Amino acid sequence: MEEKKMMHLNISKNQIGKYVFLPGSVERATKIADYFDNPVKVAHNREFLTYTGTLEGIPVSVTSTGIGGPSSAIAVEELFECGAHTMMRIGSCASTSSKVKIGDVVIVNGAVRMEGTGLHYLPVEFPAVPDYYMVKELEAAAIRLDIPYNIGVTITKDSYYTEVSPETKPVYYELKNKWEAYEKGGATNTSMECSTLFLAAASLGIRMSSVMISATNYKCYSNDDKDYPREWEDRAIRVGIEAMKEIIKKDMSKPQTI
Repeated sequence: MEEKKMMHLNISKNQIGKYVFLPGSVERATKIADYFDNPVKVAHNREFLTYTGTLEGIPVSVTSTGIGGPSSAIAVEELFECGAHTMMRIGSCASTSSKVKIGDVVIVNGAVRMEGTGLHYLPVEFPAVPDYYMVKELEAAAIRLDIPYNIGVTITKDSYYTEVSPETKPVYYELKNKWEAYEKGGATNTSMECSTLFLAAASLGIRMSSVMISATNYKCYSNDDKDYPREWEDRAIRVGIEAMKEIIKKDMSKPQTI
């Protein structure tokens, strides 16, 4: 009997590993897959590109999610239905603090819920946080690789251009006041997926984390593609791969794995 195919990712249970990386872009999915042993392209439907290979002899996958919460939640749900239990976002973010410079790796330890998709999973009082064990492994990986990093709170927003050019929007003052409050609270970066991913994972009872590359310096953003630090994007990928290898090895050493 033919395996059931997921509606959006176009994958089936026997095609993916239980450990999955979640970049936003299809281009980054390919870069991540290059670190696998024997990577194979499994499916490409809409924004969702999936490769499967192995790390430490264990099947792993990478699936691009596209930009933002709704498509990211779809990816998590369908990967979970296919058996995945440990997921890691590898993405990019913008600095919201002098503590984070362009090219720094950002390891997220919590997310401001400035998005709506997470409300479909857990009430607003519930914190959007990653798996603590995975955060520790990501930090250890950054230290081993001698890559500059920051551990901090990210701001997950639903709209890219309300951050880039908020003064052009009718709700500018509300956006300005909220953003200033988040920065005063210590948020060091912003992107568009973390809160949703953490909340979806929590509702499903699986592990989720996030490691990103800062694409900007604080209050220095050009919105010009040529200024994106592609030469440093590999830093976040290397940290994520290194951390996932350790997670896999430690899982396999346990008497009963997940």
